Amino acid sequence: IPFVVLGVKRINRLIKEHRKLLLIFAMAGAYAFVLSALKFPSVTGSSSHPTGTGLGAILFGPTPMAVIGFLVLIFQALLLAHGGLTTLGANTFSMAIAGPVVSWGVYKLGRKIKLNQKVAVFLAAALGNLFTYCVTSVQLGLAHPAADGVWSAVVRFLGIFALTQIPLAVIEGLLTVVILIGLQTYAGPELRELGFGEENR
Repeated sequence: IPFVVLGVKRINRLIKEHRKLLLIFAMAGAYAFVLSALKFPSVTGSSSHPTGTGLGAILFGPTPMAVIGFLVLIFQALLLAHGGLTTLGANTFSMAIAGPVVSWGVYKLGRKIKLNQKVAVFLAAALGNLFTYCVTSVQLGLAHPAADGVWSAVVRFLGIFALTQIPLAVIEGLLTVVILIGLQTYAGPELRELGFGEENR
């Protein structure tokens, strides 16, 4: 809840300052909705899928993605029977808070050490995706502990998720780079208003 409240405040401030960003916010939400709806069965009660939250985290920071991710998860639960209302808190924390924080941090660090922008975007989106599933594995381990303990269950869940999630994270990273190249081509002024791409100039 605190992250969602902070995200609402951040979104309101950004939109007041830059009205044209509404379209990019909507696009970031649609991107997250479509990618995270592409689920692949993985663990009982869960699934593997791209998250799509790295794009918004790179552009707007992590707190707006808490709001966008929360809304995406509600629509998926109600319209696609994906996720669920009883797991909304856990799903929001892993996909809309933890993953975006890592994506944002990795991107900022990458640009600070002067990584190529496309490489930084790729790493941010891919590692944010993988961290989402690290958190999900801990959540599942706590909910379904093994006979030999919680951390043993967490390690098993990580091993199962790794089979599908690592290739999905690579694909999401590459796709996010392509989307941002398109945005730079067709929405360059709006991205410059956000300061995107200006980090090392």
